[in-house]
Amino acid sequence: MKRVLAALVVCLFQFPLAAGATDILLMSGGAPKDVLITLIPQFEKATGHRVITQHILVSALRQKILAGENADVLLMPTSVLDNLATMHKIQPEDRAAYGILKLVAIVKDGAPRPNISSIDAFRRALVDAPSVVYSTPASTPSGAHMASMVSRLGISEIVERKVIYRPALEGGVSMVAEGRAAIGIYPASEVVHVEGVASLGPLPEPLQLTLVYGGAVAATSKAPGPALELIRFLGLPQNRAVWQHEGFEIPH
Repeated sequence: MKRVLAALVVCLFQFPLAAGATDILLMSGGAPKDVLITLIPQFEKATGHRVITQHILVSALRQKILAGENADVLLMPTSVLDNLATMHKIQPEDRAAYGILKLVAIVKDGAPRPNISSIDAFRRALVDAPSVVYSTPASTPSGAHMASMVSRLGISEIVERKVIYRPALEGGVSMVAEGRAAIGIYPASEVVHVEGVASLGPLPEPLQLTLVYGGAVAATSKAPGPALELIRFLGLPQNRAVWQHEGFEIPH
């Protein structure tokens, strides 16, 4: 209890209640959703600001920003933020990296657990599975990676006959939990606390996608000061445990 109180005091000291409390529009991919459910209320209580959160598929979010849509804070893979920086769509000096995500394979809880410990084993698991679900290749980095990976494994035609393209934000993980897909492949943060699924573990390292999730202040921000407060708050040392609990590895 003392540690909790001490952490709250630190937050209040670093983010004093603002006389000019304002609304902050945070637009994010789906991966940090559970992190934000935990941390946003703490930030709002400590600062008096109100955070309006929108979770959008990464490709659609990038297009919105390129089209000039207003936002204050963007949470996306750092590779996408790098791209937006070259187009002057974010404030490049106001950035942070929060956590690393890897892809994991899942099955319905209680179902047989195929071996995915090697490239050959993972390839066989995909070939043998009656159905596979992962994100739409054009919608998210994980979906694009999976399409490229099955091509490299030489099984595109086999997988194409049985794959269901469904981002986690649109119920892809639930399809596995409900038995409507035999194997699902998603970033760890999108499956770590979902009931009804069992993790087979991360993909073999040579097939792995490593995503670094970060935050930036949008160039269109109408509240850049509070937006930067939020970006810094999400990366505070005492908040790293939340990122870890939700499936992220903390960058060194």
